[in-house]
Amino acid sequence: MYLSRIKLDTRKRATMIALSNPQQFHGAIETALGVDNERSRTLWRLDTLDGEPCLLILTKDIPTLSTVAEQFSCNSDMVETKKYDALLDRIVQGSQWRFRLTANPTKGQRKKDRKTGEKSPERGKVAALISVPQQEEWLLKRAEEYGFSLSPDAFGVTHSHTYVFHKQGRQRVTILSVSFEGVLTVLDAERFRQTMTEGIGRGKAYGNGLLTIVRM
Repeated sequence: MYLSRIKLDTRKRATMIALSNPQQFHGAIETALGVDNERSRTLWRLDTLDGEPCLLILTKDIPTLSTVAEQFSCNSDMVETKKYDALLDRIVQGSQWRFRLTANPTKGQRKKDRKTGEKSPERGKVAALISVPQQEEWLLKRAEEYGFSLSPDAFGVTHSHTYVFHKQGRQRVTILSVSFEGVLTVLDAERFRQTMTEGIGRGKAYGNGLLTIVRM
């Protein structure tokens, strides 16, 4: 696995458009990686480096991202790629890490029977969780499923943003991205490594799901 960072140039019009429409970043990344499947799950997110915006991109193989840098950075050489496997190998049960995650906290809404008013077993629409307590509870409840544990007073929401854009010029998309930071404890090393490479939650195409860690 490889983690790449591209520093963004906010003087570029393409960058400013993409910062409000993550479909632009997604398309550029998938094109650079040669991925045709719209349902591909390349993990990426918007991040900051020294207070400046950047892209983080996780790939299985050494990527060629010069075209992404040409579009959104000051030049095509502004790509820093590091091997990720050494970090993954250091993950053991009981280890503690500082983490950062951008995710799309949602809940499924059950359909109601029009005649009886009772909830149907069929899934209805998926709704975003808007309040900070709801968002934190969402991650807290799912932590064990992803191989780690959280203490309620050891993490929190640092930022959230709702994107509204049109996919391929037609379909209107509204998606909430929420950034979490804090300290986690690994419960299941193998499952947690899987989480690190496969991500958490929905909306991965639009910059959600990538979890990164640093040792305390």
